[in-house]
Amino acid sequence: MRCGRRSRHPFSGHSENAHCPRSATPEGDHGWTHGDVQYRNLLWEGGALAAIRDWDRIAVRPYAEEVVRTAQVQFGVGGVFDLARVSAFVGGYRSVVPLERSALVDGARRLWWKRMTDFWQLEFHYDRGDFSFDDLFTADEALLHWWTDRLDQVEDAVAAG
Repeated sequence: MRCGRRSRHPFSGHSENAHCPRSATPEGDHGWTHGDVQYRNLLWEGGALAAIRDWDRIAVRPYAEEVVRTAQVQFGVGGVFDLARVSAFVGGYRSVVPLERSALVDGARRLWWKRMTDFWQLEFHYDRGDFSFDDLFTADEALLHWWTDRLDQVEDAVAAG
């Protein structure tokens, strides 16, 4: 599915434009980002950050998208977002690196859209015969369902940070 086209999917009764990112170009500043900042990739020693691993996704991308993705990985657990923690995390980030609220809302919408249209777990399962990510498909689907029903609330929480 792509933005700007009417879906032929039997469960879609409306134009995809209603929920697409508002522009083809992401808002806000861009720069080099890790691409997968999460607790599994941070190594600690003696209470201090000792190393960051898993650099295979490094790329130039919008900072706001990286922040929203990190918040999703950290606080999108059990099929829901902890919106208070999302706001606190984004607020902490913004206290060090200024990001426009509009860029954060745009980043949240783009990440939601990416999750709506990306089925990497199914590709691993069916194309590669790798079943190790099957549990992530179910967990991501639950969060995506919750997120879709509360798209405005999630965007408000990100912008409030």
